[in-house]
Amino acid sequence: MTERQQKGRQLFLEGYTCSQAVVLSFSDVTGLDPVTAGKLSSVFGGGMGGLRSVCGAVTGMFMVVGLLYGFPTPCDNEAKTLAYRRIRHLAEEFETKHQTLICKELLAGLSEKLSADPSKRDNEYYKARPCALLVEEAVGILEQYLQENLVNDHDC
Repeated sequence: MTERQQKGRQLFLEGYTCSQAVVLSFSDVTGLDPVTAGKLSSVFGGGMGGLRSVCGAVTGMFMVVGLLYGFPTPCDNEAKTLAYRRIRHLAEEFETKHQTLICKELLAGLSEKLSADPSKRDNEYYKARPCALLVEEAVGILEQYLQENLVNDHDC
């Protein structure tokens, strides 16, 4: 496990959402201050605000890619195409390991009903969910991708 993966895992275990843990793990790369990064990514935990849709760890990867490679103007179709390809690649990497990107499928077997109220973070919470591992793996997938593909020029 890399230092960045350990950081992501620890952030999740401290109570940050899965998306926050991933985004905050890359604050040094994105240049986004931790408060803004934390707020921006806060509502994507629990599969988008507890909806159990796309996994928050996956969404966190996507947010980091948007910050690094996103397209600032709507007319830049080349940048948009490249950004979408990056997202699809990362999604495929995660899906290859877990057969899905969907939170409720990743958390299959939990009897917990969907609620807008976040679950209490206690030992039982952490035992019942693979989220710390999913954060760790999402950070690892993105870290590897960035090592192979990081570009310094973000201008369009």
